[in-house]
Amino acid sequence: MRDGTMGTGPKGMSRDELMALPAAIDLDTGNRALGLGRSKGYELAKQGEYPCKVLRLGKAYRVVTADLLNLLGLAA
Repeated sequence: MRDGTMGTGPKGMSRDELMALPAAIDLDTGNRALGLGRSKGYELAKQGEYPCKVLRLGKAYRVVTADLLNLLGLAA
């Protein structure tokens, strides 16, 4: 978009939303930031092929926000 933000619908997050994320986020939020569907995101995480660093904590996946922002070219 012209103002430098991504779409704010279900398949994207604005730059401000991305910059306000905590140090690690749930996989669904990471999927939204990357425009991935839920099934595809979990499939990639399970196979170890998610586009940025994912931590497995028990049964939950967490995406490292710094790696996500770096991937999106928004590293601080």
